[in-house]
Amino acid sequence: MKKFSRSDADKREMNLAMRISFGIGLLMFVIKTYAYFVTGSAAILSDASESVIHMFAVGFAAYSMWLSLKPADKDHLYGHEKVAFFSAGFEGAMIIGAACFIFYESVHKIITGFKTENIDAGLEFMIVVIAINFLLGGYLIRKGKKHRSIVLEANGKHIFTDCWTSFAAVAALLLVKWTGIALFDPCIAILAALNILWTGLKLMQRSIGGLMDRADMSLHEKIFTVIERETLLRGLEFHHLRHRQSGSKIFIEFHLLFPKDISLVHAHELASEIEACLQTSIDVETDVFTHLEPKESHDQTHRKYGLSI
Repeated sequence: MKKFSRSDADKREMNLAMRISFGIGLLMFVIKTYAYFVTGSAAILSDASESVIHMFAVGFAAYSMWLSLKPADKDHLYGHEKVAFFSAGFEGAMIIGAACFIFYESVHKIITGFKTENIDAGLEFMIVVIAINFLLGGYLIRKGKKHRSIVLEANGKHIFTDCWTSFAAVAALLLVKWTGIALFDPCIAILAALNILWTGLKLMQRSIGGLMDRADMSLHEKIFTVIERETLLRGLEFHHLRHRQSGSKIFIEFHLLFPKDISLVHAHELASEIEACLQTSIDVETDVFTHLEPKESHDQTHRKYGLSI
């Protein structure tokens, strides 16, 4: 298996995906705003307001992607990819804000009264919006998974929440058209707000987990299995395995225990073999760090200097 890494072409493809998202997001906002003025629908207003949030979120995500692709420097020795978790958190917070606004506007319309008109025209606009956003969301999520980009993936999920809000708007317009009961419009908008609130909370949870270095247990098991296999093949032992995710990159470190009479050159060769096997077995970009220790005197040396065993 080839080691995962990003080429310049990959980076250009990721940046192109973000620009496409921004351009289409702007187009969707214009269409939804016009549809709202034509119909006066609370559900469409909710959808348009969510698009405003999306525009701000995409702008921040584009900056985050540009920053995350910069190489490590003297001020950021581990690179800049953790900004992806800030981006996901920001987008989650914006989605939550949109849900709160939609809820407020819908309740306000119920209390103060409203009128929905030109329903057929509104339906036509919203069907076009759903089709475009569905294709865009799938495209962004595919690119996000391909390039291990939490920024693109989070943006794609935001687009899909936009689709659900648009579906809700279509459902509201159809119910008003078929039943003549205008109250369906703001009530369905409230249900859409609850749905996108849940999506925003999940994005926030993922962001906080990444910033707090929460371990992915399935990834941990995979890393452990590879190291265990490779050390057993070479008659070695290991301990103190740790790893953390920084955007699309995984940093892995562990201690290798060698017989005391092995040469440093041979020990380094074996450690390098294990590191290379780990990098090619894990389908994620990795930086692997090993600490070489003698098995026989390991505990005594650590106790002597007050180090953890």
